[in-house]
Amino acid sequence: MLEFVIKVAVNAAALLTAAMVVPDFRFLFQTDKPEDWLKILVIALVFALVNSYIKPVVKALAMPIGFLTMGMVAFVINAALLLGTAYIVNTFVNGNGFAFSVGGYPQGHFGYAAIGCAVVASIVISVVSTVLNLVLVPRKLVGF
Repeated sequence: MLEFVIKVAVNAAALLTAAMVVPDFRFLFQTDKPEDWLKILVIALVFALVNSYIKPVVKALAMPIGFLTMGMVAFVINAALLLGTAYIVNTFVNGNGFAFSVGGYPQGHFGYAAIGCAVVASIVISVVSTVLNLVLVPRKLVGF
């Protein structure tokens, strides 16, 4: 349970970093209200659930393509899961004042801008979450 809470916190920090770095990666968030911090935690929770349950299945199904492209299909999978998270948040949780868009998707049309923004944002999120996981999650040392 503690590992999942850490995963959600790491995802929240990675999403905040991507929102600051990547243009057109936006969500409705104001730092002056405490309930807005809960919105980012809900978005991070949805993102963690998508990455925990859907990503392994999609990666297993895309394994033959991954061999052919030498792993480059992972960028496409991460971008698609980020776009899926934006769709889920805006479809099911939007009544509570949530707004989360990746390159204008899902409020706007799906196009090259959404795909490019999702790929760049997924790279930023991957780098930030990898660094934070290395720092925060203790690893077991073999032989000690």
